[in-house]
Amino acid sequence: MKALSIRQPWAWLIVHGGKDIENRSWHTKFRGRFLVHAANGMTSNEFTMALLYCSERGLPMPDRDDMQRGGIIGSVELVDSLDTSGSPWYMGQKGFLLRDPKPLPFTPYKGRLGFFEVPDELVTP
Repeated sequence: MKALSIRQPWAWLIVHGGKDIENRSWHTKFRGRFLVHAANGMTSNEFTMALLYCSERGLPMPDRDDMQRGGIIGSVELVDSLDTSGSPWYMGQKGFLLRDPKPLPFTPYKGRLGFFEVPDELVTP
């Protein structure tokens, strides 16, 4: 199954917080369910910037301790690749429109750039 590495806290917000847009600088033709991989990296500055972004808009924000990193945390369906969106989560050049997030038990796994394959037997959403 395909997966996409997303830095925290954005990965947690997709799976648990109603984040319906994943901001990217590129479009994709891929449509369908993919695994949400929480990337290993997250600086204090990134967390603070996300906290400010969410608090200014009244959006949910997880506690720093609730965010696992370096593995699969859930799955979500990608339904479109957009140039613009009215979603409060849209802030990039392009956005992947997401729906139907499903949390999964944490599975450690090394991430990669772009969409990448994860063996089906490792995680079954």
